[in-house]
Amino acid sequence: MLEENPGPRKRALSATKADEIQAVEQKVRKSQPDKPCHKPRDSLFSWNSGFDNFTGLVNWAFLLLSIGGLRLLLENFIKYGIRVDPIQWIYVIINPEDSSGYPTLLLLLYHVVPVTVCLVTEKALSAEVVSNRIGILVHVVNLLSVILLPMVIIHVKDGFSLVGASTICTLYSVLFLKVWSYIQVNMWCRGARHNSNKSSMRRQSVSLSNLQKANKASKEHEKGSSEDLSNGLVHYPENLTLKDLYYFILAPTLCYELNFPRTERIRKRFLLRRAFEFVAGTQIIMVVIQQYMIPSVRNSLIPFSNMDYTLATERLLKLAIPNHLSWLIMFYILFHSFLNLMGEILQFSDRHFYADWWNANNIDTFWRTWNLPVHRWALRHLYLPMVDMGYGKSTAGMVVFFISAFFHEYMVSVPLKTYKIWAFMGMMGQVPLSYLSRFVEKRYGPRFGNIVVWSSIIIGQPLCIMMYYHDYMVIHHGPAIAEYAQV
Repeated sequence: MLEENPGPRKRALSATKADEIQAVEQKVRKSQPDKPCHKPRDSLFSWNSGFDNFTGLVNWAFLLLSIGGLRLLLENFIKYGIRVDPIQWIYVIINPEDSSGYPTLLLLLYHVVPVTVCLVTEKALSAEVVSNRIGILVHVVNLLSVILLPMVIIHVKDGFSLVGASTICTLYSVLFLKVWSYIQVNMWCRGARHNSNKSSMRRQSVSLSNLQKANKASKEHEKGSSEDLSNGLVHYPENLTLKDLYYFILAPTLCYELNFPRTERIRKRFLLRRAFEFVAGTQIIMVVIQQYMIPSVRNSLIPFSNMDYTLATERLLKLAIPNHLSWLIMFYILFHSFLNLMGEILQFSDRHFYADWWNANNIDTFWRTWNLPVHRWALRHLYLPMVDMGYGKSTAGMVVFFISAFFHEYMVSVPLKTYKIWAFMGMMGQVPLSYLSRFVEKRYGPRFGNIVVWSSIIIGQPLCIMMYYHDYMVIHHGPAIAEYAQV
């Protein structure tokens, strides 16, 4: 059965023709006597509106945040009064009740021993006095002693204050990373020197003319080397001196080089500003800890003991604000004030200690940008060597997170003498969290990925503090805490 002829089809209007028709319609509407005031427009909060000026709302948010913070300040003052007491910090730092000497100071001085052992071993290896196998064995034992000795001494010997033990663990962790870098860089230099000698031996010829050419090239090379040394460059093994090693120990970097970039002079005003920031920032952190963090941490003990999740969550959120404030100040005075202070004193010109981690859209970007000295060390001395050895990038990344998790746990558990795995698990938990943040970034956009990063920082740290405080009190004051929690 034949279909009926529907007749000629109307062609769709082009976009240009449609715009012209709308313009004509608008002109006709404006000519009407009812004085029209409407036209096609989107609401400002619609994505299609193109409106992006929310300065007033940002000011409102800061004002509301300031009012909320002021209310918390008044509530804390009414409830606890003035808790700031500098005398208490003296007791915390030096522990004057101990009469067995100053173990913190003794351990600080002991760092000379592993540094000297490392330097002597490297000199012996460069002079080929000892074999490479024996040298590596000495280095491994020396590195293990750097980590294990503070752990054993702090656990066995009384008299360590919390601040003193934390300082020891932090400094010895930094020393471990620096010595590792020093050993590995010198190993690279020895390998390059050995390869250079082998290639020069292969190029030698039996003929007298070739031998004369080789001697001439060798003399030119030695002349060029002497010219380089006259220009200030240091070559292996001339770098194996105590002065060079201690410059690296004090320098604001974890990656060793034979020739660090240097500045021409020390800027006195810049130095004084950084010193003032460091002192003032440290005092502010002490005030925040005494006045706001300690009461919140103590009040979290009973909810944690009684497994009261609602009240424990309230304590967690109450602790999150002062903890985050102190963490931000700590970041500034450590990575900006202190490291720039040391860099200025030592005329160390590479001041790229951090990147814009606050704009990180996922966890991976945050860990690559907030602590660049550690990131460079992990990339240069752990990740890339493992990849060059044939391991996959995922395996190398997991090893990096594992080493980082170990040191986080080491710097928390050893000073507290409370050997738990909360900091370790928190760092290893960054691996699945990185997948989550990348998924959120890809699915919902970079802004929501950045929210995931900030949320993990703000909530994760106070949760870890409360868990360690609970375990510390249970382990060291168990019976009294149990009775107190039942009241």
